[in-house]
Amino acid sequence: MKRTKLLALLCIIISIIFLAAGCGDSAASRLYKDGTYEGVSNKGIQPGLKVAVTIQDDMITEIKVVENKETQGIGTNAIDQLPGKIIEAQSTEVDSVAGASLSSNAIKEAVTLALEQAKK
Repeated sequence: MKRTKLLALLCIIISIIFLAAGCGDSAASRLYKDGTYEGVSNKGIQPGLKVAVTIQDDMITEIKVVENKETQGIGTNAIDQLPGKIIEAQSTEVDSVAGASLSSNAIKEAVTLALEQAKK
């Protein structure tokens, strides 16, 4: 009888602990701060590819390439396609755009640098 009561009390205490942990501040568990952050890469055809990455609720919501000197019709294909892929995956670990690997790598690096700023 004592053992059953003790076990029931222990289960209640454990349940309360888990409930309290679930009600904690979610902002403390976030990886990124909300805002727009810039990153610049020198890995493209020409140095200086710059992106603006917007973070909201710990998610990448927008990526804009704000400066670039990439080749029209080649590097610009990566500029058109890659930001959407990164947003969809919520990661820079996405496939490069065929024929535009240098530009793709520049975009990925610039986004990574912007995300590093969002962590601070």
